[in-house]
Amino acid sequence: MHPPPYDATFYPECLFGGFTDIDGTVAFYTRVNALLRPEACVIDFGCGRGAHADDAVPFRRELTRLKGKAARVIGLDADPEAARNPRIDEFVLCSPDGVWPVPNRSTGLILCDQAMEHLPDPRLFFAEAGRVLEPGGYLCIRTTNVLSYSGIATRLLPNRYHAGILRRLQTSRESDDVFPTLFRCNTVRALRRGLSLGGFRSVVYGHEAEPAYLRFSKLAYGLGVLHRKFAPGLLRPTIFAFAQTSAASDQSRAR
Repeated sequence: MHPPPYDATFYPECLFGGFTDIDGTVAFYTRVNALLRPEACVIDFGCGRGAHADDAVPFRRELTRLKGKAARVIGLDADPEAARNPRIDEFVLCSPDGVWPVPNRSTGLILCDQAMEHLPDPRLFFAEAGRVLEPGGYLCIRTTNVLSYSGIATRLLPNRYHAGILRRLQTSRESDDVFPTLFRCNTVRALRRGLSLGGFRSVVYGHEAEPAYLRFSKLAYGLGVLHRKFAPGLLRPTIFAFAQTSAASDQSRAR
């Protein structure tokens, strides 16, 4: 197994296991797995076709698999093609009005991985997440930071060009898996505010992995490495958010 171009030059630890010390997927899903309970029902919001199943790194591929680690994994997506996802137990198609066809307080954990940037109404998303989560349930979000260099580039580039550009930067990505970006809640501050208004207690912070989008050039990649060392957290390319229903903290205080 060979690491992607330039990764071994700047992050030689990836020669041992296939991932860097700052791998964003490893960092995000390590915490997701720490919050996962075997008896829980999980909703994979915006589940897509299950691209993580094709990950060439066995450790990372296994880490992102939640099916079999929880009682049930429900894939929720507006795209009917997402029913092909091999990593879910059940598929539920999102209704056009954005309301989730999922019972109240039926879910222990909601995963929203790279879907927040596509939502037309984040407030409805937070409301529905709060409705379907059981007391003490968790909401785990990974999304693009619109204030980062990659976020600014994506926002400036018309949506019709995104599929072609991503095909060049991520050769394993299918064109059908590229959706319009809206960035309605894609800063650390906006996510904190949205979660607070939705009744969650949360931690929201920026994360910067190896500059995967800059692998087309060693110079660009090196500049990306420097950016990671000096850029403030509010400008890091990815935002992680981990939230919990307020009902859990209320019950804790009552005890």
